[in-house]
Amino acid sequence: QLHQFPEIGYQEVETSQLICNKLEELGISYNAGIAKTGIVGEIDKGPGKCIALRADIDALPIQEETELEFASLNAGVMHACGHDVHTTMLLGAIMELQEKDFSGKVRFIFQPSEEGVYEDLEKKSGGQRIVEAGTLQGVDFALALHVHPLVDVGQITYAPGAALACASHFKIIVKGKAGHAGAAPHLAIDSILVASSLIQHLNTIVSRDIDPTKTGVVSVTMISGGTAPNIIADKVEISGTIRALELDEYNLIQKRVMEIIDGMSIAYGAKIDFEIELFYPSLLNHENLHIKIEEVAKSVFDKGVLKVDPIMGGEDFAFYSREVPSMFYFLGAKSSENEPYFLHHPKMIVNEDCIQYGVNFLTQATLKLLSFE
Repeated sequence: QLHQFPEIGYQEVETSQLICNKLEELGISYNAGIAKTGIVGEIDKGPGKCIALRADIDALPIQEETELEFASLNAGVMHACGHDVHTTMLLGAIMELQEKDFSGKVRFIFQPSEEGVYEDLEKKSGGQRIVEAGTLQGVDFALALHVHPLVDVGQITYAPGAALACASHFKIIVKGKAGHAGAAPHLAIDSILVASSLIQHLNTIVSRDIDPTKTGVVSVTMISGGTAPNIIADKVEISGTIRALELDEYNLIQKRVMEIIDGMSIAYGAKIDFEIELFYPSLLNHENLHIKIEEVAKSVFDKGVLKVDPIMGGEDFAFYSREVPSMFYFLGAKSSENEPYFLHHPKMIVNEDCIQYGVNFLTQATLKLLSFE
């Protein structure tokens, strides 16, 4: 049901209702409408620690090409990042934990809009809104799982420290002055010339401003401008992304982008606007938390617990990780029958055998953390 009826960020109305219906069947108390379309509830079994478990619920604006029997019925929308599986695993863990004997609280968070800010006027993702709503008050530890379709089922991976990058999407608008491209180019301000020079300079930031032992990315991925071969364009739009594992490097990159823009504006006489349309800080995995549950992970995952390098992807569980000690794991979900495709691909398929592994780990790791004094 979740996979067949995917919804993009802040539009997860049917998804939220399906989750609420399931929680009501289980007799679990919850609050809906958190961070717009999110759901937060709790299993309270007396005094003790509080463990937060998070699943994201939104899908992506991708036309599905999997040919699954339960492929998306919503045109142009697909669970190509496995959030349907994350939601299923959290529901499974709730069912398990409901029957367990423990002292403490388990707070479960079904979070909207992890993939972006979409039409949010304040440009905040679901993770940021969840944290700002005070959802993590009183929480001792937070855990999240994310399927990985290129890792074998039965494995789990993690990177200690900064595990996923600071990530932003930016938009730059170069405003020049239109003119006749052949007869009077001297009377115009060529926004395409400005934009091309700007892009070249942006591509020097990582190689010349960032310590070579650190990581950073500036990628310009979209450019649009011009109306005719004989008219100098008066406006060009540029979009792209900035990435860095550490906030210091991210802030330096953004500072240099703005300085370059100011310089280009003066050099060419153009007006250049710069806007950050999305920002996630880097996700911090707290290794001391992993150590507390490492033996649980080894007992659940028969193919091993793998320590891996950080990746430059972004993930808004980062906001949680900067509020409370947190661990974010990638769960092996490689298909055994189909060619594996990575996340965000229209043919990405999750091996559903991973679900029970995820449920077992969330359940047992939570019980282990609740047992600490």
